[in-house]
Amino acid sequence: MKTIRRIFSYYGRYPKLAFTQLLCAILMTVMLPIFSEMSGRVYKEVIAEYADEQKLSDLADKVEKKSGIAAADAIRTQQRDLKSQQYKDESIHKVIIYTLIALASFFARDLFNFFRILINNVFEQKAIFDLRSELYSKLQRLPIKWFDSRRTGDIMTRVAEDVPSMERLLIDGVEQGLIAILQIVGISAFLIWKDPILGLTALAPIPFLIVGATIYSRNARDRHRDVKRYTGEMNSLLSDNIAGVSQIKSYAAEADELIRFNKLSNKVRTATLKVMRYWAIYSPSMSFANSIGYTLVLGVGGWRIISDPSIGTEIYLYFFTIMWALYEPITKLHGLNQMALSSKAAAERVFEILDTEDELHADEGVFLPTPVRGEVNYKNVSFSYDDIPTLHNISLTATPGQTIALVGSTGAGKSTLVNLLTRFYEYDNGSITIDGHELNTLNKPALRSNIAYVTQDSFLFNGSVRENLLLGKRDASDKELWLALDSANATAFIKVLPKQLDTNVGERGIKLSGGEKQRLSIARALLKNQPILILDEATASVDSKTEKLIQSALDNLMNTRTAFVIAHRLSTIKNADIIHVLDHGRIIESGTHDELCALGGKYAELSKQSFLNADAQ
Repeated sequence: MKTIRRIFSYYGRYPKLAFTQLLCAILMTVMLPIFSEMSGRVYKEVIAEYADEQKLSDLADKVEKKSGIAAADAIRTQQRDLKSQQYKDESIHKVIIYTLIALASFFARDLFNFFRILINNVFEQKAIFDLRSELYSKLQRLPIKWFDSRRTGDIMTRVAEDVPSMERLLIDGVEQGLIAILQIVGISAFLIWKDPILGLTALAPIPFLIVGATIYSRNARDRHRDVKRYTGEMNSLLSDNIAGVSQIKSYAAEADELIRFNKLSNKVRTATLKVMRYWAIYSPSMSFANSIGYTLVLGVGGWRIISDPSIGTEIYLYFFTIMWALYEPITKLHGLNQMALSSKAAAERVFEILDTEDELHADEGVFLPTPVRGEVNYKNVSFSYDDIPTLHNISLTATPGQTIALVGSTGAGKSTLVNLLTRFYEYDNGSITIDGHELNTLNKPALRSNIAYVTQDSFLFNGSVRENLLLGKRDASDKELWLALDSANATAFIKVLPKQLDTNVGERGIKLSGGEKQRLSIARALLKNQPILILDEATASVDSKTEKLIQSALDNLMNTRTAFVIAHRLSTIKNADIIHVLDHGRIIESGTHDELCALGGKYAELSKQSFLNADAQ
């Protein structure tokens, strides 16, 4: 119940809407017994009276034949003339009045329902907006390490499927649950007021319905949780296979991947059928319990009329014209129970994200004093990833305008070193400072806003060229965009695109070549124009001719900024102020290009082995 209460807690943010909706629901419920009451009055005051008068008239006729006119007249004095216009007018008047009251009650009920639905729509959309916004905001504040251990498809399932599942409970939980509970309480009170014994008889199935719902719900959470878990796994595989479809085709692995997908899809099918089997038993059983209520009222009602004729046969009319309003909401609650169990399983997966601890200083922390000069100092920095040592006692200094090159074999720790500077990961020991301010005390958004980062995997969003560039500077003018593109040597290919800056680049920039995507990423970083620049294999996807042009632009940019460059191309690193050579998470050599070549160590060895590609010289 804790999870369900937490789902509905989103409604608590709008108390005025909640109160108005509750008021409309109560007024709707008040209107329901009116039709039953009017039906009873029409029967009692018109139909039953007419039947009694007709019986007296028939009796008088029989008495007259047997006992004479005098005896018959004595009986006739007890009745009115059924054929008199006055009697008919009075009867018709009553029928019209009671019918109009019943009609007015239906109109009022539906009018209140109209307002309730409007309010509920506003209510639940506000609540769902808050939930989606909170979830997306939370995803933005989670540490990079959290994403490293989770599959994208499963995260997408939680956002795309689990949130709508919670949405159904928020919508129908109020739409059906609130109305159902009010109806059950209101109609129960009405029936007991009309006849306590018969009213309690009508309520007799409810304890059995509660027991049945309890038994059904006992292990239902695990059943629904399995459906959600297997659906997440299936969608994760689907996401991976769509992203890697070219790899699957190149290895002719379509059949194998279909087998993998079908195995997970079969798990979803099996888990779903398990839920449905339990529902197939539960739902008809509860419907039968409702039917028992009708039959009990039929039998006990007959016994009550025989035992106490003063109750009147109209009691049947009172009960059978309103009992639907007692049992129909009970049926809805059964369906709501099924929905609530599914929503609860979905909510647990969503709340698991919301309850995850934010990355440190996502909202808090110290802001770097402006202007930021960009002096970076690593001192005895160590870092472990999932308890695996990655960096050991790293110490280096980068002054403003200085270019620091990081060289080493794959897995040496180069990217990890710069990822600590952006605080994608938190260092375990030592100290990293920017302009003398300890990195692990700084506000992360403010820190990252002072760093321009170009990664080897140049990620582009599914939007226009303009939209991708504006990520670097939201208020940039077209002139600034073209200047950045010029500096990255990207103007030529952008101008031949169908809509130039407004051309859509496709999913992950699929419509552009690798080199074009990289140049666009570089242009975005140049547009950001921040005091610290990180280039992680930034020119790896361009040819040597294009690399020379880009390098010239980068050289101009790096003259006034602190730059960290990770590269394999000699032309990219040979002019760096300091080159640090990493091996197994340690700096083993430091110096200029000439100094390291003369040293004859690891750097010189990498150069001789063509690890440092010299084709761009």
